[in-house]
Amino acid sequence: MLPADFSPLYAPHAPENSLCIAFVGDDLLLTQDNTFPDSAQLAGLPPAETDCLIGQLGEQTCRLLAWPGSIEAPAGLQRLNLRLAWNLLDREQYALATRAKLMLSWDREHRFCGVCGTPTVPMESEPARICPACQHRAYPRLSPAIMVLIHRGNELLLARSPHFRPGMYSAVAGFVEPGESLEECAHREVMEEVGVRITNLRWFDSQPWPFPHSLMLAFHADYVEGDIVPQPGEIEDAAWFHVDALPDLPNSDSIAYRLLQSAINEKKHAL
Repeated sequence: MLPADFSPLYAPHAPENSLCIAFVGDDLLLTQDNTFPDSAQLAGLPPAETDCLIGQLGEQTCRLLAWPGSIEAPAGLQRLNLRLAWNLLDREQYALATRAKLMLSWDREHRFCGVCGTPTVPMESEPARICPACQHRAYPRLSPAIMVLIHRGNELLLARSPHFRPGMYSAVAGFVEPGESLEECAHREVMEEVGVRITNLRWFDSQPWPFPHSLMLAFHADYVEGDIVPQPGEIEDAAWFHVDALPDLPNSDSIAYRLLQSAINEKKHAL
């Protein structure tokens, strides 16, 4: 969650005394004490490929800077994958880094116009890159994805994707299709991925997921009918697990973990 005193802003330039959130390639730059570097610690680097204002934290402006992955980190700084930074930053710092990473993905992916191919330029007045030839504007993008944890008594239906680490299972998830509501997506994805029907869909929580620009929207649901049939190519395995005999679960930095923990705590309290 972003800090309560944070205001999202955008401008193609930021003051030198800003709080710096810096990336080399897709890696976050942190000091050896796991804090954001200051501008002096970044002074030895060449001009950044991305350098912009992304918000204001209280009285301090926040600045996104990024360099290509081929650049070496300055002395005293470390490059760290954003997933691995979860346990090193507090939740508010991680939220700022998440916003920075989402804005960076947008900036890198829209350097050229998607309509005519002309190089784009950042706008001064709003978070957009504009094509000087055809005036097409590209705004920061979020790709909504739903996640559904299915309940059947004291059991949870968990599935594993082929790209999960060995032994890990999670809730069913998938991206929302154009023209589809979140609720329609939840029912469709569950049927497609594991072949069962659900009811009593209920909201849990959401989380920005900057890998590269997702917004995860999580639900609980109850099982109605159907035998588990894993979707070929998408689901390697799926099964019902009792809350006292669960497999390896997702990392604690994910909304999937919190969704599962909420169900586990609820069911164990009821036992």
